[in-house]
Amino acid sequence: MFKKILIANRGEIACRIIKTAKKMKIKTVAVFSDSDRYAEHVRLADEAVYLGASPASESYLRADLIIKACKEKKCDALHPGYGFLSENASFPESLSKAGITFIGPSKSAIASMGDKIKSKKIAKSANVNTVPGHIGIIKNKNEAIKIADEIGYPVMIKASAGGGGKGMRIAFSSDQVKDNFERASSEALKSFGDKRIFIEKFITEPRHIEIQVLADNFGNVIHLGERECSIQRRNQKIIEEAPSSFLDKQTRKQMGDQAVQLSKKVNYSSAGTVEFIVDKDKNFYFLEMNTRLQVEHPVTELITGIDLVEQMINVAYGKKTRNYPK
Repeated sequence: MFKKILIANRGEIACRIIKTAKKMKIKTVAVFSDSDRYAEHVRLADEAVYLGASPASESYLRADLIIKACKEKKCDALHPGYGFLSENASFPESLSKAGITFIGPSKSAIASMGDKIKSKKIAKSANVNTVPGHIGIIKNKNEAIKIADEIGYPVMIKASAGGGGKGMRIAFSSDQVKDNFERASSEALKSFGDKRIFIEKFITEPRHIEIQVLADNFGNVIHLGERECSIQRRNQKIIEEAPSSFLDKQTRKQMGDQAVQLSKKVNYSSAGTVEFIVDKDKNFYFLEMNTRLQVEHPVTELITGIDLVEQMINVAYGKKTRNYPK
């Protein structure tokens, strides 16, 4: 097993990872910026390394400084937590070149699922249900109106690199498509540095349900049931609930099976979450895949008794995922 891991994060998630590492008798190294010098995660870790000034761009997003810290402290592996560099596709490769194991999925899995247009095309090829729409880059507002007219209103205009509700607009008419396409594109460029937009059918009375998956490096993939996060404000989750009171046994199985299919399609390993949108008639469609540990992962841990951080560490070390009773 790993002797020492660096946690490339801060706050609650860093403390969470340290807790499991201690249980596994693995030494931990924390990193911190000016504002986190006296933070709880720094106190809990066995060692700590100063990165730089408080802005994330000068500390937690500096892959070079984090890799340097790993080398200085002779760390075997690194856990990225969530946010910051956790879904940066080039980061695992940089770590590998430095002889450090990334506790998370491969570069290719992160890259393929991080692009919403690409991920939907992959989902479709894996026979995973996708929302009716135009899965491709839309050049301008005139093309957007033509596509929206063909799909039928209402439609959802989305940023390919989006997340957290940014670069996302609903349109109920061609006039609204015209206005919202420009706004979504502009917001996407400011938020993600990527103005690519796609359009899909807007699902009315939707439920937002996500499936927790766990996969190893030997092609074994399982799912650990669902979490429902339909109660949101401004596209941000407020309540996460498991199991969902809306799903029936058959729908739950179908969604779980499709989450596993998609994970296998991209040779996924580690913990991940496949998100679906579900209509009032229990028709479900792929939304996106989060290639990291999610903020809401403790909800699944509470209902299954499975420590997902521990499983991520085991998978990264080369252990096989075992089947858990559903």
